Order: sequence, then C-alpha cells, then structure tokens
Amino acid sequence: MALSIRQSEILELARSEGRVLVDDLAQRFDVTLQTIRRDLGEMAGAGLLDRVHGGAVPRAGVVNLGYEARRRMNAEAKAAIGAACAAEIPDNCSLILNLGTTTEAVAQALIHHSNITVVTNNMNVANILLANPGCEIMVAGGALRRSDGGLVGELTTQFFEQFKVDYAVIGTSALDHDGDLLDFDLAEVRVSRAILRQSRRAFLVTDHSKIGRPAPARIASLSELDTIFTDQPLPEDLAQRCAEWRTDVRLCPPADG
Repeated sequence: MALSIRQSEILELARSEGRVLVDDLAQRFDVTLQTIRRDLGEMAGAGLLDRVHGGAVPRAGVVNLGYEARRRMNAEAKAAIGAACAAEIPDNCSLILNLGTTTEAVAQALIHHSNITVVTNNMNVANILLANPGCEIMVAGGALRRSDGGLVGELTTQFFEQFKVDYAVIGTSALDHDGDLLDFDLAEVRVSRAILRQSRRAFLVTDHSKIGRPAPARIASLSELDTIFTDQPLPEDLAQRCAEWRTDVRLCPPADG
C-alpha cells in the first residue's frame, strides 16, 4: 500500500503515542470524520493498524518499538553482527554510523580501532566511541530525538553532505522481501539516503527480525549496497536477488547460535 502524506503522519503519530483517535485526527488535519475513518480502514486493511473503538492502534510488529526494547531484542545477534562488520573496517579510515541499536553494536566493536574518523547522527554511538582515543568523532547537528538519541532533519542531511567517507554503516527498521530497506520516519530516511550518497562503500547491519517487516518509507535497495551483515540466512528469493546484484551476504550467528 502506498501511503498518502496524511496517512504516513497518522502512522507516525500512532507509533509515537500508541493510539490515535478519529476526532483528534480530523481536527488535526482539518478533514471530516469520514475521511479519517476511511484512512484508518485502508491502513488496517494493509496490516498497518488495528481499529479500536474511536480510533486505531499500531499493529504488533508494525510499530517501531521503543529504544530500550529494541536494544534488548536479539542483543547477542547484534553483538555478533557488530563484531563481523567492524572486522571489515580497517584502521586509518573514515566512516559514517547512523541511527539504530545494531550500528551501536558496531561502534562497540570499534573501540580498539586506531586512527579512524567516525561521523554520526547517533548520540549513543558518539558516547560509546569516547572510550577509543584513536577515534575522531564528528557529531551531526539537527533536531535531537529524545527517544533514542538520534539527530534528524534538514540540518542533519546538510551536515552529512559535507563529507565523503570510506564506509557507511547503516541500520534499517524493516527489510522487504524485494530487497528494499524501509523505515517509519521520513526525516530519518532522507538522512540515510544522504549517508549512502556520501560513502564509497555501504554496509547494512540488521538482524533477522527486520526481514519481511512492514514500514511505509523506502530508503534504498540492497542492490545499492556492498554488503549486508545479518544473523540468519536470507529468504531464498532475496538471497538470489543479492547474488544477482553482487551484494555480499555475511552470516554472523551469535556465539550460542
């Protein structure tokens, strides 16, 4: 389903607030109650929301979870992915790390790298890498998202456009079976696209829980990336697409997996 701008904003409100009400949305967007009910019905039919009395709530598996919940989810897999990705990043290079708990695992695995420059819009990544004296840290400007320490917006995009780095390491909220990287936040999507444009090589770090998960905004295709680091094999059709695109797939199972 292709969401309208209003529907995308409704989904983001539901994601951030946990519930949206028909009356409030009609007033917010200056449209009729019938229009909002039609929007919610279409989004429920697409599996994005569940209708409840007077409004709707995000469907389980569709809403982006809170930061602490995401940080704990599949923590061992993320650590393995982070270590494998960091092993592909040499000393004496520059890289961008964007938002996400898996990119934070990469930062943790870069603690002992030397003479690296890390450009980031993730305050958590910056704080992790403070422990590495051999890392120069460049932090983006922009609007601070208190929920996860991320910096987003037009200022953030403009900041990344000042750089040309050796590597970009990005996360994603969802990975469609056709190979598209997806997210819930259009502002974050614009930043991620800028990051990919400004890098010589691009890595995706994501655990298996993101595969097949729906999200409304498209970042890029795996065909545009060099390598995906993940903890479980991709679905056969997607693995075949990666082979055709020459996108390398690195399996990084956790130590106990």
